Amino acid sequence: MGRFTCGAYVRKRQRDITLTPERERTVNRKTLCRAALPSLVALTLGMTACGASNEDSGGDSGGSSSLSGTINGAGATSQEAAMAGWQSGFQTANPDTTVNYDAIGSGGGREQFLAGGATAFAGSDDALEGKEISQAEDRCGGAYIEIPVYISPIAVIYNLPGVDDLNLAPDTIAGIFAGDITKWNDPAIVKDNPSADLPDSDITPVHRSDESGTTGNFTAYLDAVSSSVWTYGSVETWPIKGGEGGDGTSGVVAAVQNGEGTIGYADASQAGELGKANVGVGSSWQAPTPEAAAAVVDASTAVTGRPDGDLAIELARDSTKSGTYPIVLISYHIACTKYDDSNEAALVKAFENYVISEQGQQDAAKAAGSAPMSDTLRQKAQSAVDMIQTS
Repeated sequence: MGRFTCGAYVRKRQRDITLTPERERTVNRKTLCRAALPSLVALTLGMTACGASNEDSGGDSGGSSSLSGTINGAGATSQEAAMAGWQSGFQTANPDTTVNYDAIGSGGGREQFLAGGATAFAGSDDALEGKEISQAEDRCGGAYIEIPVYISPIAVIYNLPGVDDLNLAPDTIAGIFAGDITKWNDPAIVKDNPSADLPDSDITPVHRSDESGTTGNFTAYLDAVSSSVWTYGSVETWPIKGGEGGDGTSGVVAAVQNGEGTIGYADASQAGELGKANVGVGSSWQAPTPEAAAAVVDASTAVTGRPDGDLAIELARDSTKSGTYPIVLISYHIACTKYDDSNEAALVKAFENYVISEQGQQDAAKAAGSAPMSDTLRQKAQSAVDMIQTS
């Protein structure tokens, strides 16, 4: 049986809908993808159930037939495909539970969580910063946890017919998105792609129109490797007028798909058939693979000065080591260590145990092409999840 995906559903729905060229460039694929999600989860549940009799439904993966109830989360769109895998696996093992996730973007997810009440956990492509740390402690009535659950390369995606392989140096990427490099046959691009048939046509950069952890990670990379060209720092809201905006990861991908000469940035797992540039790393060119993303995470260090349970990582975005891909998205789950409702606490703890388990990480890798966390990182995440009080 072929695997049903949001991407396949959306492509079919877009073929079924008659759109003007202008509307086609702005259609929000996230809406269509959300419409597909119930069918995706239902099909995945059915496929998973076929082998359920041969698998442990609980234990260390967080499953327990005694669990029941509903928890709500919201946040990063990059996690949407992985969340479908986690929801399916966890709810199959715990049939009386429901995990809801609203992919509204990292900024929106953090805001909802910090406001309290509506969501039990948040998904975010950027770690908490500044006053958000004290806000999380206030919201949780004490300690919180922030654990890396999803690791994936951010691809520089492009739509340039006839150019199947594209190398882009760090300064070139920064120049394109800063608006300084405007033609596909600019000398900087030609230099690193001498055999490519680069057209004398305009480059249309596409960025996220919403507050986005993906934008935060992408601009942090630009700031680390080319601050003399990219002078806007690390920001979650796109700082430059012009170009084209897309709502959510799916909106950026749709905008790049619908216009020749476009270039954007998105979670590599959601790039589909679009071109993905090789990025200059030291003296080599590196494609955005899960293995290369995992390698740069292993070469990175923990952010200092964080409270216990906060596992924010300082990525080595300026890595020059061969085999590492430095434009990486680490997406976190943020949760409290205690909740007013002990059943809610038990559900959050069990779900996060499943997410960080080997099975949960395999679910995400299959659903989204992400890089499973290393055993060392899993042990640290387990210590954090163990902080959640269930009585």
